[in-house]
Amino acid sequence: QVQLQESGPGLVKPSQTLSLTCTVSGGSITTNYYYWSWSRQPPGKGLEWMGAIAYSGSTYYSPSLKSRTSISRDTSKNQFTLQLSSVTPEDTAVYYCARWAGWDAGYDYWGQGTQVTVSS
Repeated sequence: QVQLQESGPGLVKPSQTLSLTCTVSGGSITTNYYYWSWSRQPPGKGLEWMGAIAYSGSTYYSPSLKSRTSISRDTSKNQFTLQLSSVTPEDTAVYYCARWAGWDAGYDYWGQGTQVTVSS
């Protein structure tokens, strides 16, 4: 059973960089052909895909967030990390990490989500 757990600060000041880590257990983030993603849901809005890192280490980003987003991984810890720079209150959301298992299975495992509030 694969489990994902988000961690990071719940409060970030405007203009700072938000950094979240997703720790994966029960499966390796380098296993073919899974993709490990970040999404977020602002209050009262729908889920927004932010980006992903593939089993190979390749990264993919939402065009609307690409200039501010970076996803990396630490294979020794089986973790992948989201960094979102120059945050504003509009970045306040519940952030989720998830595993994409392909077009047939879709997203098959999700973290529970972590609330991040951007406020001074």
